[in-house]
Amino acid sequence: MATFAHAYAIKERIAASLLRHPKVHGVGVGYLDRKHPNKGAAVIVYANALSAVSLGISAPLKLIRNQKHVAVPVRVMKTAKIRSHTDYTRRIRPVPAGYSIGTIAGSGTLGLVVANARHPNQLYIFSNNHVLTNPINSVNRVETLQPGGADNGRPGIDGVGYLSRFVRLKKKALNLIDAALSTPLRNGILSPRYATVGVLPGYVTSYRVGDRFKKVGRTTGLRYGTVESVNTDIVIDYGPNLGTLTFRNQTVIRGARSVSLPGDSGSVWLRQKDNFAAAVNYAGTADGRLSISFPVHWAMQRFQIRVAQPGAIGRVRIVQPRTAAYARRLTPKELASLQVIRLRHKRRL
Repeated sequence: MATFAHAYAIKERIAASLLRHPKVHGVGVGYLDRKHPNKGAAVIVYANALSAVSLGISAPLKLIRNQKHVAVPVRVMKTAKIRSHTDYTRRIRPVPAGYSIGTIAGSGTLGLVVANARHPNQLYIFSNNHVLTNPINSVNRVETLQPGGADNGRPGIDGVGYLSRFVRLKKKALNLIDAALSTPLRNGILSPRYATVGVLPGYVTSYRVGDRFKKVGRTTGLRYGTVESVNTDIVIDYGPNLGTLTFRNQTVIRGARSVSLPGDSGSVWLRQKDNFAAAVNYAGTADGRLSISFPVHWAMQRFQIRVAQPGAIGRVRIVQPRTAAYARRLTPKELASLQVIRLRHKRRL
């Protein structure tokens, strides 16, 4: 039976070479059987694999101790790639999508760094109306802070821009999107990337029930979800200032764990398979398991913006809504109904 000393000696011998294998994430020592410690120790390999053989290891491994041969078992634990738990509430410069953004009143998530479709040399911060305005729907030229006010963002010190434009939320009519733009103090204060993912290829014009998404939000970090329903009419509580608002043709995305908690507002869902931006999160259930979102294409159309890339703009991948299982397109009338409030700035779209 192998002891922990035996297993450690083998681990020291093989760890360096094993960690060069693209599927191996860690090598250590532990029990051969956690439920039966009396079976002795083993080398534990954390890898995206099912067996030692698939990693090129002929187990058990032999060790000579006190002129005796000891067989040291190898136990492979199937494990996804190991990532650090990034703090998305901290101050970061330049600022990528996925981190805390907001006003002195609170924090949400910087959903995307975007650019004017006609003049891509100017970058903008894209998030929700209720994240970048203060109070909601106000025409005040409020300072955009990173991190947001709920994360100790300080006016005049942590400012990265000013509210530029937003789509007005309506109390007595149907709503379609909760969206706003902020003009940065300078382009260099933003990073046209998405946290943990990198440069995005662009955005899609539609998606369907069953599509798998992922996103990074200020509160929940990197999360995965599946489109549960599309074209969903829903009522959402916006608090005492606006009350309950009705939204039409929204998307509901369900996660195996929390995907939309306070502070995640503004975060943008990406298609898991190719990282194209797809939907904008702006609300959720109390337990965070459901994200209420709208197609990012709607905001891109109304603001005339694209996903920003370093020195360029991303592609628009056309996805035709062939059946009612797809998120629908806006009609020209619906698009025109999105009332954009523009604030005066020295630098304009």
